[in-house]
Amino acid sequence: MSTLDFSHLTTEQRLDLIADLCDSIDHDAVPLTNAQAAELDRRLAMLDAEPGEGRDAFEALADLRRRHA
Repeated sequence: MSTLDFSHLTTEQRLDLIADLCDSIDHDAVPLTNAQAAELDRRLAMLDAEPGEGRDAFEALADLRRRHA
């Protein structure tokens, strides 16, 4: 496999390229690992056991953006 040289790209351009590559992947075709499936099952069980205890994703993201702005 040949190595591609991205040294001519800025950091922002490289990050954009990474995002474009990730967006191009058919995520349904990528299977979860056993550990990922187990973690999702654990989180769903927690949600079922304690509904209303979690945070809204948009609220959590807004909080992260405020802390890292």
